[in-house]
Amino acid sequence: MSFVLRRQSAAAMSDSERSGASVSHVGKSLTVTGVLETKGELHVHGTIVGQIIADSFVLSIGGVVDGDILARDVRIGGKFNGRIFAPNVALDSSAEITGRVFHTNVTVASGARIDGRMPWRPVNFFESLSHLPEE
Repeated sequence: MSFVLRRQSAAAMSDSERSGASVSHVGKSLTVTGVLETKGELHVHGTIVGQIIADSFVLSIGGVVDGDILARDVRIGGKFNGRIFAPNVALDSSAEITGRVFHTNVTVASGARIDGRMPWRPVNFFESLSHLPEE
């Protein structure tokens, strides 16, 4: 097995990558069940069943999450079923959402499919969340 390191241009890097924060990736062929927690950024191209706690979260096209997300920034491009707790949420045109999206600021691209509720919450609501609330 060999590994190839790729260098990205500054334009292709996320804010977390440019600032030196940790970025983790879940690949297309990987399914993770349980709790994922990171102080950095998490990119999911595969499948997650469970809870995600991250500073920043990106669900890529083809990625699937069935569970809950607690993060500062969330971008959804894949299929999501569950609850999102994030002050800043962006739903790409390829997003398929089922559930609830608790947010302060939300951006929804034309073509995104949403089946659920998107209740607004003030920023201090998220500051007081140290863990995911029960149903």
